[in-house]
Amino acid sequence: MKQSYNLTEGKIVQALFRLALPIMGTSLVQLAYNLTDMIWVGRIGARAVAAVGTAGFFTWLAMAFILIPRTGAQVGVAQAIGRGDSREAKIYIQHSIQLIICLALFYGAILIVFRKPLIGFFNLKETDIINNATIYLVIISCGLLFYFLNPVFTAVFNGFGDSKTPFLVNSVGLVTNMVLDPLMILGIGPFPRLEVAGAAIATVIAQAIVTLIFLVLVKKRPEFFSGVRLFAGLKKEYVRKIVKLGFPLALQSGLFTIFAMGVTRIIAQWGPIPIAVQKVGSQIEAISWMTASGFEAAMSTFVGQNYGAKKWQRVIRGYFAGMSIMSVIGILATGLLIFAARPLFKIFIQEEETVRQGIVYLRILGFSQLFMCIEATTAGAFNGLGRTIPPSFVGIFFNASRIPLALLLSATRLGLNGIWWTISITSIFKGVVLCTWYLIMLKRSPETKAMLTN
Repeated sequence: MKQSYNLTEGKIVQALFRLALPIMGTSLVQLAYNLTDMIWVGRIGARAVAAVGTAGFFTWLAMAFILIPRTGAQVGVAQAIGRGDSREAKIYIQHSIQLIICLALFYGAILIVFRKPLIGFFNLKETDIINNATIYLVIISCGLLFYFLNPVFTAVFNGFGDSKTPFLVNSVGLVTNMVLDPLMILGIGPFPRLEVAGAAIATVIAQAIVTLIFLVLVKKRPEFFSGVRLFAGLKKEYVRKIVKLGFPLALQSGLFTIFAMGVTRIIAQWGPIPIAVQKVGSQIEAISWMTASGFEAAMSTFVGQNYGAKKWQRVIRGYFAGMSIMSVIGILATGLLIFAARPLFKIFIQEEETVRQGIVYLRILGFSQLFMCIEATTAGAFNGLGRTIPPSFVGIFFNASRIPLALLLSATRLGLNGIWWTISITSIFKGVVLCTWYLIMLKRSPETKAMLTN
């Protein structure tokens, strides 16, 4: 049954919800991989969480590589479908998949070869944390091909307007991970107790199963994949187009991770507990962040199809409808992090000192949730137009400011809390500045002026 949708016609809010809900669900599924790991690794203790969190920065950094083909697949396919050009959509699919395979093999090899200096960057003092982080990194690196391919397959389906299929496929991976985690981490039944290594192995197996299902579906969706030849030569024209679309976002993501690693190095002077707090707290906060990220992808597809179809009025109306929806979600997320901080954090870790510091972290980050949702929605609107530079510039600028601001505020009476306030304040500025930029762009665009004169 054909599951792709034409987003250039019909009710805007209904189209956005139909597209966005499965994409947001897929984003939450991806988040749930990490949450599941944190829940079970947290049963071992804060030191194990610190090890997984440290190595996890390099899978986070991997998103910089993934974003180039993923953005090219989603935006390129969406705009081509909006123009009614299925041939060009398939060219974007072919080149995106070819690029992601090359990038996965390259990045995985780098992580394995340089594993010790990479973990050593964080200047951790405890030998057990260093060893566990290294083991986790190597195992995850061996399965990076699956970790890279799945987002691109997801983006292809989303670009066609079929967000339900990738949600269901990724959900299978989540269930697999949820079943394997306690078995492999804690050693239940015939399984040995592998602790941190078990969490990594469970994740790789789950991601491999998702890739296998996508490959099966590829054969059943000729309208998407017929004529796609993975062993054909790359065309420079389309490589340039994909890189042009995805590189600004990739650069933003990569630098964001690097800046976050720098902030973590600052945090490390307070010991392993704050590192665990940041890892668990960021995963909890990521519930709203990944929801917003999912809606960002939906907005990108919606705007991309309508922009390709030259329906500028729907582009504008879709943006304001999306902003209304995400503002409600942002306000709810703020309330949740501020007023339910203790029960949320105790899901993952029971150690009272870690919980106490985690409550402070969540409450401070709670103030930025609305603005984070505004930023993500606006970024999706920019991306759908093919204008990926503005959200990247805003993100890079304010993320870079976190390191000097963290050093400044942590040297005051705020101490460690000054670092948490740095993250929250810069998130607020990103939302305000990017939204303002988009509104100015709308007001000055030739399309808007032409629409107003007609």
